[in-house]
Amino acid sequence: MARFAAVGEEITKELRLSPEEIARFSSLSGDENPLHHDEAHARGTRFGGIIASGTQTVAILMGLTATHFSRKGASLGLDFSFRLRKACRANDALRFRWRVERVEWKEKLGGELVFLDGEVRDGAGDLAITASALVLVKDRL
Repeated sequence: MARFAAVGEEITKELRLSPEEIARFSSLSGDENPLHHDEAHARGTRFGGIIASGTQTVAILMGLTATHFSRKGASLGLDFSFRLRKACRANDALRFRWRVERVEWKEKLGGELVFLDGEVRDGAGDLAITASALVLVKDRL
């Protein structure tokens, strides 16, 4: 019997990343690619402007699982996989989503293994990132 997660449960977040937020995150993560910092440079590329780093968008996805499941118990991300399919442009309306696909009780770990599929879509509804995750949720770590 699932205590912490249910198949079909969704975790979602919608947000817009400003050029300043993108530049700040990129600097903090050591990513000095001008696509994240230099509007004039980025405007001259196929992206037509500042784009978020993949590190930033996948960090938001990972953070969603931690926030969501830590409200139900103690959570620990065990495995994450991402495929970056399309750039996420500054100020675009982004929709982050995880869906619980399977939940298994793991006696040895004393908690539930939660298997999730995730995605990020841009303002046009195009798929920017696909993801999968495995999270352990239990009473205490």
